[in-house]
Amino acid sequence: MTQTDEESLDDLPPSAKLVFKVLEYNGPLTQKGIVEESMLSARTVRYALERLEGIGIVDEDVYFADARQNLYQLNLPEPTTADGACETSSQAD
Repeated sequence: MTQTDEESLDDLPPSAKLVFKVLEYNGPLTQKGIVEESMLSARTVRYALERLEGIGIVDEDVYFADARQNLYQLNLPEPTTADGACETSSQAD
């Protein structure tokens, strides 16, 4: 069995998985929002976000309502169909 250097969500600590789920259910949030929703400490949330950003699952952006904070959101690839085309949520009749 060969081991790769690439880390996945399965390899992350439970706190990072919880932060992922909070963002998945609630959409983009500030760090403060994630702390409130997850009930984790601010330090734990910071560490989890670093790990999630490290594997490319979470993007950090400026929170325009308060530029002192950042907005975190999931960065997941678009689902594709069997023929390789991207799926869209709307269907033409």
